[in-house]
Amino acid sequence: MPELPDVATLVALYEQINHYGRANGMRLTVHRPGAVSYRMQVQEQHLSSPGAAHGGAIAGLMDAVLGAAALTRAFIDQEFVSTVEFKLNFLHPVRPHDELLAHAEVEHHGKSLVVVNGRIECPARGVVVALGLGTFNRYPATKREFVQAMAEQLGLPKSDEV
Repeated sequence: MPELPDVATLVALYEQINHYGRANGMRLTVHRPGAVSYRMQVQEQHLSSPGAAHGGAIAGLMDAVLGAAALTRAFIDQEFVSTVEFKLNFLHPVRPHDELLAHAEVEHHGKSLVVVNGRIECPARGVVVALGLGTFNRYPATKREFVQAMAEQLGLPKSDEV
């Protein structure tokens, strides 16, 4: 398999194939490999009642920001990650139309696992609405369908290994 492109190119490709992030209006910013943030406006599809967002919408944002932090760090080693587990503490309710800012940073990048801390804030209300901690499995880039999607985006031949 050909060598993967640089981290910035991989992030741009990831954004193109990340349907979940687009469908939920998430906007990714990579501060550096291993440190990212997502912004998300709470929309009608995120609500569980007229006055509150569903916990699953917040969990999805947390998983996305934790995973993106782990993934951008893994890209340096031409690896990908998958979520092993994550813990989430809900601290304040999230209301309709809240603009959420989620931050995550890699705390540990070991031989097989990556550990990431995260938080989701509502800056307009001045509150942290959730805290999270995630563990991710590292694996070589040659072992997943993501490689095929990236190869298609880059116009590279498909690998038979995937």
